[in-house]
Amino acid sequence: MSDPSAAPAASDDDVFEQKAVRLAKRERLIAEREDAAGGAYPVELAITATIGELRARYGELEPDSATGVRVGVAGRVVFSRNTGKLCFATLQAGDGSRIQAMVSLAVAGEQALARWKEIVDLGDHVFVSGEVISSRRGELSVMVETWQMAAKAILPLPNMYSELNEESRVRSRYLDLIVRDQARETVRARATVNASLRRTFAERDFIEVETPMLQVQHGGAAARPFVTHSNAFDTDLFLRIAPELFLKRAVVGGLDRVFEINRNFRNEGADSTHSPEFAMLEAYQAYADYRGIADLTQRLVQNAAAAVNELQGRAGGHVVTWADGTEFDLGGEWDRVSMYPSLAAAAGREVTPETPLDELQALAADAGVDEPPHATHGKLVEELWEHFVKRDLERPTFVMDFPVDTSPLVREHRSIPGVVEKWDLYVRGFELATGYSELVDPVIQRERFTEQALLAARGDVEAMRIDEEFLRALEHGMPPSGGMGMGIDRLLMAVTGLGIRETILFPLVK
Repeated sequence: MSDPSAAPAASDDDVFEQKAVRLAKRERLIAEREDAAGGAYPVELAITATIGELRARYGELEPDSATGVRVGVAGRVVFSRNTGKLCFATLQAGDGSRIQAMVSLAVAGEQALARWKEIVDLGDHVFVSGEVISSRRGELSVMVETWQMAAKAILPLPNMYSELNEESRVRSRYLDLIVRDQARETVRARATVNASLRRTFAERDFIEVETPMLQVQHGGAAARPFVTHSNAFDTDLFLRIAPELFLKRAVVGGLDRVFEINRNFRNEGADSTHSPEFAMLEAYQAYADYRGIADLTQRLVQNAAAAVNELQGRAGGHVVTWADGTEFDLGGEWDRVSMYPSLAAAAGREVTPETPLDELQALAADAGVDEPPHATHGKLVEELWEHFVKRDLERPTFVMDFPVDTSPLVREHRSIPGVVEKWDLYVRGFELATGYSELVDPVIQRERFTEQALLAARGDVEAMRIDEEFLRALEHGMPPSGGMGMGIDRLLMAVTGLGIRETILFPLVK
């Protein structure tokens, strides 16, 4: 086998030919097994160490030295070179760590060496046993005494020395994980972020709960749902767009601090910051308001950034390094701006909760802002704010105090008429999280639901419906509470600088 760095990308004909050759080798493996019914590969291997453990223990060996220690180790062949009486192979573990296997005539014997040359291909999983040594070039190695095929790669790997394009990465993530360090690092970073979130909540006595993904009534957000059908119940069900209404039921029941990390589904567009299926964190705290929830959210994000920095071998601070090398500071106290004053300042004219819809429409027309479908005062204010203000936000910023008609689940502001106690957190120019002082009065909540139902009747597919079961829960008394929601995929974007399709392990692709 030759150095893959010199090989061009395989054509379909080449792949077909290689597959046929590799399948023939698999048949040979079956013929050689005493227990042919067991298939081509062993069920159990005498593994005594991982590649990562060997690198940690012996990575500093002097060149051309031996340890006297014999190990059994397995990995995927990602490089192979045959030189007559000695074969070299690089074995890669799932975490990307590597070790060299040296199969020599003198140590492994003529039969084992010949069989290696005839059967082993790039991409195969092999088990080797032998002494841990350092080669003349200082490469940590196993001098192979015996070896076994653990699993045959029937299809060839992509070129390990050239980058997969984005489409190939998301469609064949398993190959991306094999050939690209960044792909594996992103998976580990995501796991680290989730662990950090749970740790931060645990320190504050929050309880993690699970709520239904199949719901008879969608709610908790303004979004278009996916609809499915239950044969058992003979009824249509909705994939949840948010866990909010069930988490609030838990607060009504006396679980004063709850959170959930799970999947949401929204039957909407997909772009660099949106996916139809995404991971979501939501949390609710009794006797807190939106300011306290903003403090909690800042701590959640900063702790996650510090945890990822520690994973990557950096000091556990809040300055993250994105995939392109850019540094971004998530530290310090984050800015808080109010929506209406910031819009008025950027637009150069007065905009308040009392500004008539026709004046907002005129401002939108002058600025070239498309009017949203089923435009209301609040929807147009938010569109105008995104046009005039969002693009200039550099630091992490809480945008406070939203229009009342776009936030049907939020308490009205305690001192500013016409707005609600809601914030959106913007990082890198995209919305990362949202937080509320929750509306807990069932009478006002019913009025808001009724207003939403009227919008739905006029064709607004994102409007909420009246949820009688949720209202019944509120009528039993929900304490004053603060709540927040944050996309896990977007949190990964904030700490890694990657697009949403890179932060999701297996994104939905057409």
